Amino acid sequence: MQKRITLFCALLLASIWAYGQNVSISGTVKDAKGESLPGVSVRLKGTDAGVATDVNGAFSISAPANSTLTFSFIGFATQEQPVGGRTEINVILAEGNKELNEVIVVGYGTQRKGDITGAVSVVGKKDLDQRPNTQIGNLIEGKTAGVQVVSPSGSPSATLSIKVRGTNSINAGSNPLYVIDGVPTQDTRSLNPADVESISVLKDASSAAIYGAQGANGVVLITTKRGSTAKPKVELSAYAGVSSVRKKMDVLNADQYRELATSLGYTTDWTQYTANTDWQDEIFRTGASQNYQVAVSGKNEGTTYYLSGGWTDQKGVIESFLMRRANFKVNLDQKVNNWLTLGTNIAYTRYNDVSITDNTNVNGGGVLLGALTTPPNIGIMNPNGTYTSNPFQQWENPLASLYGSTRPYKNQRLLGNAYGEIKFTKDLKFRSSLGLDYINAVSDYFLDPYLTSYGRQNNGIARNETNLTNYWISDNTLTYTKKLGKHNFTVLGGFVAQKYRYENTYIQTTGFSGNNIPTTNAGSVIGSAYNNKSEKFNTSAIGRINYDYAGKYLFTANFRADASSVFGPNKRWGYFPSFSAGWRLSEENFLKDVTFINDLKLRAGFGIVGNDQISNSNYYSYLGGVSSSANYIIGGNIQPGNYPSSIENRNLKWEETKQTNIGIDLTLFNNRLTFSADAYIKDTKDLLQMFPVPRSTGFDYALKNIGNLRNKGLEFMISAKNIDGKDFTWSTDFNISINRNNVTALYGQQYFLNTISGRSEVSLVTEGQPLGLFYGYQYAGVDPQTGNALYLDKNGNKTSSVNADTDRRIIGNPNPDFIYGLTNSFNYKNFGLNIFLQGSQGNDIFNATRIETEGMTGPQNQSTAVLRRWTTPGQVTDIPKASVNNTDNSRISSRFVENGSYLRVKTVTLSYSFPKAIASKLKLGNIRIYATGENLFTFTKYAGYDPEVNAFTSGSAANTNGGFGIDYGTYPQTRNFIFGLNASF
Repeated sequence: MQKRITLFCALLLASIWAYGQNVSISGTVKDAKGESLPGVSVRLKGTDAGVATDVNGAFSISAPANSTLTFSFIGFATQEQPVGGRTEINVILAEGNKELNEVIVVGYGTQRKGDITGAVSVVGKKDLDQRPNTQIGNLIEGKTAGVQVVSPSGSPSATLSIKVRGTNSINAGSNPLYVIDGVPTQDTRSLNPADVESISVLKDASSAAIYGAQGANGVVLITTKRGSTAKPKVELSAYAGVSSVRKKMDVLNADQYRELATSLGYTTDWTQYTANTDWQDEIFRTGASQNYQVAVSGKNEGTTYYLSGGWTDQKGVIESFLMRRANFKVNLDQKVNNWLTLGTNIAYTRYNDVSITDNTNVNGGGVLLGALTTPPNIGIMNPNGTYTSNPFQQWENPLASLYGSTRPYKNQRLLGNAYGEIKFTKDLKFRSSLGLDYINAVSDYFLDPYLTSYGRQNNGIARNETNLTNYWISDNTLTYTKKLGKHNFTVLGGFVAQKYRYENTYIQTTGFSGNNIPTTNAGSVIGSAYNNKSEKFNTSAIGRINYDYAGKYLFTANFRADASSVFGPNKRWGYFPSFSAGWRLSEENFLKDVTFINDLKLRAGFGIVGNDQISNSNYYSYLGGVSSSANYIIGGNIQPGNYPSSIENRNLKWEETKQTNIGIDLTLFNNRLTFSADAYIKDTKDLLQMFPVPRSTGFDYALKNIGNLRNKGLEFMISAKNIDGKDFTWSTDFNISINRNNVTALYGQQYFLNTISGRSEVSLVTEGQPLGLFYGYQYAGVDPQTGNALYLDKNGNKTSSVNADTDRRIIGNPNPDFIYGLTNSFNYKNFGLNIFLQGSQGNDIFNATRIETEGMTGPQNQSTAVLRRWTTPGQVTDIPKASVNNTDNSRISSRFVENGSYLRVKTVTLSYSFPKAIASKLKLGNIRIYATGENLFTFTKYAGYDPEVNAFTSGSAANTNGGFGIDYGTYPQTRNFIFGLNASF
């Protein structure tokens, strides 16, 4: 027994001695592609002892023979290797959090997502493929925090306005800068969404400052598809759909209208008007859409290519509306040799539409309000073939607006660039690019001289307008990238030059003898004609430094100097720096062993950006203007002459925005839960305004940089892989944005915007308040004795006699408390279901449509709400009495302010991907069929057609920025059902 104990002790001591002996271990760490990984942490498990791999991915460490080494690197799965007495250990790390390793497009380059220090959101291929659509803006809506899509109309041809972290201006543009494959633009309507690979939104100044004077409203970088497979890939996609309006409005029928008109004193021989026309049925129809796309792509022997062609045909839910678009796209990259690469990105678009007039009343040609206010007692056509009109005024029925005129719009666009890239060394490269955006647009209009009363009055009207836009940009950048152990540097510097030229011609003629030649040259009288040209030139110097230490400490600095020809010579140059930093706490030792945290990063940034989006008419505003006049009397005779029309301002410059952003990115539970939050403050100063100047100057106003506003807010984004099984997966994406806007200084100025139907203005921009508040009287009900509308005066007393100067007040706020989007994606074997909800909470809508349909001031038809109108003394009701040619009972007031909050089932897509076996039998690689419903359900208390309304946001900049949330006969968002097919081989 003693011998056995002695032997056991000897073996135990030997093993302890062996474990305690360190061995020298060396090796390399590479990724799955065989590329070396510098900066990988190699630690002795259970201790703080460790080293990092060098620039070649090599390491050397001393460790006990029976210990375990832990290999970790940001973006890769942590791996453990038992030493087991080995002296050489070579490791291949697999990607862990693929999102962190995703390469995303940033200004003038790319960056690994995990190294981003600014506020950048990405809408990727997965999101883009879920929803077939014809406009890029619709695909962004609700998909990322901090971005609000504002549409003046639900028309498929409407130009969408995108607000990134609120509105930054009053009189300048507030849309972001769009950059399509490196070419800046302000118009994305002609871009085919099927060609888009990804969209990066640069939301804060630290990420957008590289665009300097163009970056104050955010930057949207759109990258189109390129070849990715060695074998040529052919992709086919097609879809067809139908659309309809969500609801109809209740208006008076023929008998009810006749009774109302008679009570208002309108009399006629009613036996001539016996129809009972439902004008909403006449203008609305089932819309139809179809889209076809074919693309060929590939990548081999140094050549990467993508070629596509697409066709879209869309008929709107309102009669006569039509939109057609043909797209052709070529992306080509050729590696000529190991130091030279050449490439081009070219897109050609032919676009045409026949639009309809909305957002105005019937006498302005508004089709929606025409359908609601045209008397039902009349038919569509008179016996002589002309359109009918209101029996008591020459306002024709809405079909006259749709078919009494022809109004084609045609647009041809060439957008693209060509580039060359020279690689001097593996670390140093030079890139030169020349981009162009050429647009030729023609708008024609012909009002038949017979069909309508206005046409007969003018013997026909013809208009022709051409708009030619010619833009070019030259980028030249030098980039140096270097890795020194754990230190990683990227330095970029360059010069940019760009020129924009705009030409516009317009002519209107009348006096047509017939309708056989519907062009301006057939008119005998020139009513008006003009021509104008404008241009601006910018030159810039740019620079950026990216640095990180072991993926743990991150730093980015941008700088841009811009000079613009449209601003005064004393302030022509602007300087726009930014700085941002990131700290990846998950790489610190105190969090290394917290296994449920995969990534934790703090971000902070500050930057200055500018806004040069001023209208063409203001391109030369810093100069003193001169106008001509024929009213000078010299020697008793009227003589032509000139006079100063505007005062010179050589200090005029761009508006400037300073923004501070802090954020956090967190990934948990084996990359199954991702959370991101940002807080920001944006202060914009030097707002462009017409400001009073001393009378001694000889002028009343001058364009100056004066005024400030602030946006501040919070953004949250959450992504979760709820279930990640073999046959079934469920993922959720949620984002919510909170923005508060405030005009902090206007120095006594106020803006009253958007006059409604001959009444007062409804929108107010004033110091100390958010942009675009509703302004009017506080409605206080109906006087039971007189039937007159009552309002509160400045002292809070009810009265029907109010003072416009003292009794008007803020009556509503169109700015939402928050906006949000929620996406749930389910996959079971080959089936997929995607449900996308989008909403807005806390915003008001001014329903100006109700002023037209409840005002009872003339012979227009009204809504059924007027059946509750006051008619006898003592009657208690909420609708005042009818009052001919008197707007006192339908003033701009809180009576027409409604809750605009909504939750919308934006899209539901059910898809099925055929098994590979079936696809291969059909000689195809993949086959997917799907059905999509858009705007299926809308939960809202708003009484109008649709809660997404912004009637006046397509006019002047002031109206766009300060006049949203108004419904005035707006083309509604439609409910769509789409059936499609995707196939590839």
